Amino acid sequence: MPIAKQTLEFLMENRMQNSREWFHAHKAEYQKYVIGPMTALAQELAPVMDGVDPELITEPKVGKVLSRINRDTRFTKDKSFYREVMWLAYTRDRKRYPCHPGFFFEFFPDGFRYGCGCYYMPPAVMERTRQMILDGHPLFQKAKADYDQQSHFRLEGEMYKRPRCPGAPDGLRDWVERKNLDLIHNSQDFDLLFSDHLGKVLSEKYLKICSFYWFVLAGTLQADVI
Repeated sequence: MPIAKQTLEFLMENRMQNSREWFHAHKAEYQKYVIGPMTALAQELAPVMDGVDPELITEPKVGKVLSRINRDTRFTKDKSFYREVMWLAYTRDRKRYPCHPGFFFEFFPDGFRYGCGCYYMPPAVMERTRQMILDGHPLFQKAKADYDQQSHFRLEGEMYKRPRCPGAPDGLRDWVERKNLDLIHNSQDFDLLFSDHLGKVLSEKYLKICSFYWFVLAGTLQADVI
């Protein structure tokens, strides 16, 4: 079954209850409405991701492609036990690639979003990536050309408070003045979210930004991230 209204209702109620006892008492609902649809979607997307990059992990399991619902509360002020946001993430092995760009899809009670990028780009990685942009590296040229030809995804990433490359051409400033780079589409199209067509739409959209994935990946591979 696809993601459904009951999926979002469970995530909201579970977060509000904030109770391990409540969660375990309703674990069958969690498996049916959350894990079941996420697994099915992950299985549908796996062949597409394999075709993009055979090194992407595509195993449709929690801790692999599927996110965990439990929150790690050790390093945050928010001590809630559970998330109301769930996601799929296709990246290379994090042990072999400390900085791992990839494709993602996440959903939450207010909507969903998906795209490609790197959750965290260490300064050395972003510096290398920035230099590729300024040098006009072929991988960047291809990624930018594909980006400019579409309007579905937006370039996102935290901006520096002070300009890092004040002399950069106007067309590149949006790329070089960020701490990380992501292409993201935000949506509240619940008809799509709850439909059987979601996997097909995601696949088609992901394939249009593969050049961005290879560009960001190249920056991570050629920089000292330690």
